[in-house]
Amino acid sequence: MNVLILCTGNSCRSQMAHGFLQSFDKNITVRSAGTQAAGKLNAGAVKAMAEVGIDISHHTSDSVDMYLGEEWDYVITVCGGANEACPMFTGKVAQRLHIGFDDPSHAEGTLPFIESEFRRVRDEIKNRFYEFYIKEIKKQELPKCSCGGSC
Repeated sequence: MNVLILCTGNSCRSQMAHGFLQSFDKNITVRSAGTQAAGKLNAGAVKAMAEVGIDISHHTSDSVDMYLGEEWDYVITVCGGANEACPMFTGKVAQRLHIGFDDPSHAEGTLPFIESEFRRVRDEIKNRFYEFYIKEIKKQELPKCSCGGSC
């Protein structure tokens, strides 16, 4: 199972989704990329993920261009910009999905408010990607009935 998660900058939401999806199942190949990759991770995203025990500090912010020719079971956009600017893949893409989230890096106000926005979006990403994992990926792993039906 190969999953590519796209965002515009590949510094925050796509990185959190990447971290969660990989934590649900180590056997899935998960990559994340940006249509306009920032080249670095957002410190608020790294901190928010560390709070739930997931270290994404070693991730890199990569351009989607490096993945265009590969085969993907899923390409998932997590922001409107990436959804609209999603390039054509020359490789095979079985399914393309959009699961959008607010961008916590645009939050303004006090530090406690900004941190709460990162946590809110982090928790939404966890919940929506866990739902995706159960409904889409795990169902494909269920053994088929020997009669060929859905017993």
